[in-house]
Amino acid sequence: MTKRFDGKVAFITGAASGIGLGAVELFVEDGARVIAADINAEQGAMIEQRFNGAVSFQKCDVTDVAQIKAAIDEGVRQFGGLDIVFNNAGAAGAMESIEEMDFAEWDRTHALLLRSVAAGTSFAIPHLKARGGGAIVNTSSVTAFNAGYGPIAYSTMKAAVKHFTTLAAAELAQHHIRVNAIAPGFIATSIFGSGMDLDSNAAKQMGAMLADKFGPMQPAGRAGRPRDIAEAAAYLASDAAGFVTGICLTVDGGILIGPRHAWDPNAASPMADAMGVSPEQLRQMRLMRKQAGG
Repeated sequence: MTKRFDGKVAFITGAASGIGLGAVELFVEDGARVIAADINAEQGAMIEQRFNGAVSFQKCDVTDVAQIKAAIDEGVRQFGGLDIVFNNAGAAGAMESIEEMDFAEWDRTHALLLRSVAAGTSFAIPHLKARGGGAIVNTSSVTAFNAGYGPIAYSTMKAAVKHFTTLAAAELAQHHIRVNAIAPGFIATSIFGSGMDLDSNAAKQMGAMLADKFGPMQPAGRAGRPRDIAEAAAYLASDAAGFVTGICLTVDGGILIGPRHAWDPNAASPMADAMGVSPEQLRQMRLMRKQAGG
């Protein structure tokens, strides 16, 4: 049975954990050979061993653009070409408010979340053109749309990734290179613990704990999983999305639908709060009106 990525080579950053690891697993299942880039050499070596022959691990700190280029070039040398790029690596970055911002941390967040996406795209272009085209997928975030979902530095960079995707899609269309983004919602990974400077094991444990907490926070009723985003990335990278470019696909369990009272019947609306009426009282009022034939 033919798989959707048979004969394809994908470059994935942040590949040793979370969404990136989920993408490596799915892309390999679907027939791709994967250049897996990550700063964590120990985890990377384990992934390479696990997928013997299908994965080439490249140690890569994406805040260093030279390392991104080297990782792509070496992976292409090993596998003979490049068809797909998933610019996914990231972390919480600077946590300060704008008033208290440490601008060295702001610059590092920029390098990690935005410059790395531009570099991964730029260095991949000659290889994609050599194949007659290809697909690039960038990880943005729901924080790109509204305030209140993440720190200001992270949210700013993710909004820029979203817009960069649109601009790159326009510029690269002539080369048959499609460029799209994904905006994940609250996905249960180690990124939250890492943002609190926890070690990798503690960060993973926090991710598992948050999986239970995230469910009630979104209409889908469960936490997002790395596989959810990997599936979206695989769709955008596949021929099934051959007529799709320049979009940002929101994969958020519905959290951007609206404020909680829009989808949770147990949450009070601002108007009800102002009136001093609880959700249960509102339900009783509606029931009384219905019974009265109103």
